[in-house]
Amino acid sequence: MNLRKTTFIILFLMLSAVLCAGQTEPKRKDLPRFVKASPAFAEILLQRTEFEADLEDLLVAYTLEFPKVKEIRYRLDMLNAEIYKLADVKQEESSKLTLALGKLMIRKADLETDLWNLQKQYSDEHPDVKKIKRKILVFDSAIKDILL
Repeated sequence: MNLRKTTFIILFLMLSAVLCAGQTEPKRKDLPRFVKASPAFAEILLQRTEFEADLEDLLVAYTLEFPKVKEIRYRLDMLNAEIYKLADVKQEESSKLTLALGKLMIRKADLETDLWNLQKQYSDEHPDVKKIKRKILVFDSAIKDILL
């Protein structure tokens, strides 16, 4: 491989990583210390980190338009949204931030990603789309029961 081609590949990968990081990183709203120390945050962070590592692996060989890359970026956005829901919890209610809550939030983000994928193929009237939407409502309700 010649120097010009190698330089182009390196620049492309660096640009892809910068663009991707801008999309998947949450707005840097500071989370309270008690939230960052919670089991719920740790569980969601673990899942997010695994997907970020998978995304980095894919970006070595694929572009941002590759379907699996898009899916992982969407899933990361959903996990980031769940993380920032934890910020709304008051410190005196920090005991609500359990491992079970984190797992519920991860499962909800997974279902939202499944819904996103289904909606690319089917209308909102499709039975599979309706089924996933009902599941999301069940998980959302359970999360609200814990947080409210």
